Amino acid sequence: MSGEKGTDVRAVPPVLFVALLFGHSAATTAAPMQGPPPAAIGPFVGGVPSGPPTSEPLSLSITDALGRALEHNLGVLLSANGVDRARGARWRALSDLLPNVSGRLSETRQQINLAAYGFPRPAGVPSVVGPFNLFDARVSFSQSVLDFKALNDTRAETHNLAAARYDYKNARDLVVLVGVDAYAQALAASARVDAVRAQVDTARALYNQAVDLKQGGLVAGIDVLRADVQLATDRQRVTAAQATFEKAKLQLARLMGLPLGQAFTLTDQISSAPIPAMTLEQALDRAYKTRGDYLAALERVRAAQATRQAAISEALPAIRVNGNYGDLGHSPAQSHDTFAIVGAVDVPIFQGGKTRGRLLEADADLRSRRADADDLKASIYYEIRAALIDLQAGNEQMQVAARARELAADQLTQARDRFAAGVAGNIEVVQAQSAVTVANDQYIAALYASNLAKGAFIHAVGIAEETARQVFGGLR
Repeated sequence: MSGEKGTDVRAVPPVLFVALLFGHSAATTAAPMQGPPPAAIGPFVGGVPSGPPTSEPLSLSITDALGRALEHNLGVLLSANGVDRARGARWRALSDLLPNVSGRLSETRQQINLAAYGFPRPAGVPSVVGPFNLFDARVSFSQSVLDFKALNDTRAETHNLAAARYDYKNARDLVVLVGVDAYAQALAASARVDAVRAQVDTARALYNQAVDLKQGGLVAGIDVLRADVQLATDRQRVTAAQATFEKAKLQLARLMGLPLGQAFTLTDQISSAPIPAMTLEQALDRAYKTRGDYLAALERVRAAQATRQAAISEALPAIRVNGNYGDLGHSPAQSHDTFAIVGAVDVPIFQGGKTRGRLLEADADLRSRRADADDLKASIYYEIRAALIDLQAGNEQMQVAARARELAADQLTQARDRFAAGVAGNIEVVQAQSAVTVANDQYIAALYASNLAKGAFIHAVGIAEETARQVFGGLR
């Protein structure tokens, strides 16, 4: 895109981008998650609301959320506008190679002083001629026959247009990544609400059990107090979890451009998402062939090369043909057809260092574009390596978290049985219940982190939208 700078989504790596977007850490599971203001991240957290809200809540699946995000997310819309700007720039450059035709219709009444122009006059002929009418209806045209500068300028804008289209593809991939993550974040928050509510039910049952045992003289009053404190604590956690869930829904609603105030529910459940199995070499080969940002960087290198050739071509001759055809006379009824055809060769001789200045600028721009492309190629390598490490760690964390949740549930069951039998106080029950809380939070966090690592991997490979279509289907 000539003269335009698009949104640089490479400024923040995808994993860090999403982590900043939602302020999420797998190690932080109890407190509400906070992040930096959206303006600090970019347009991909925003969306353009479309239409009025409906009276009934919308039921949104992950497919629905992604479809809306791909249509209304601000980052995608701005990237699409970038494609249109690049297309317009290409047409402007192409106009120097295509015929330019214009028409003109004029009616003039004038009086001329021949003496002022130095015309010799016979004796008795007045120096002032007129007034008289002049009618002219004419079509003019201009066509470039050979213009290397215009040709290379057009090539440069063609590569810029291809780069803008690849940027648009990359923007869609990034929106898919952010949209899936936002939906998963909301599902994780919803799962925490359900888990904490289940813990409240358990705490209430334990409190009632403690009250009954105290009335029977089997336990001391301190056991009832402990159970009451645990019940109050779990109720507070429900409030905090519900607030986190509602804020996660707000973030999701914004990035997919829901109407302001639109209520909605999530229909899918949090689960482990599948990804294609690839080795490091396969992933790198695929990424270098499909990553929109990398392909855009290569196109900008080619555009810079064409711009450099255009700067060199300023010193070369250019051939053009100009002409016109029309009627000329005192009036339309007395006019006669006239025409002119001119072939010209323009040869630059001295331009005051203009060509050298443009060449220096073009060389600097070409070096910058090559450096950007080389840096991005290295960045893709490190992104994929890091994603593979996160994938392995996420799988191990999932196994450990699942086992820990099972053990915590067994521990709580045994502690409740011991308390009911009167062989232990409910302090063991409270501790076991806390262990269940931590285990549930860690399992949800591990599942979310695992899916986040998978999303980072498919984005690093450049197949986010493709994979989403295969997994979810129905994307527009």
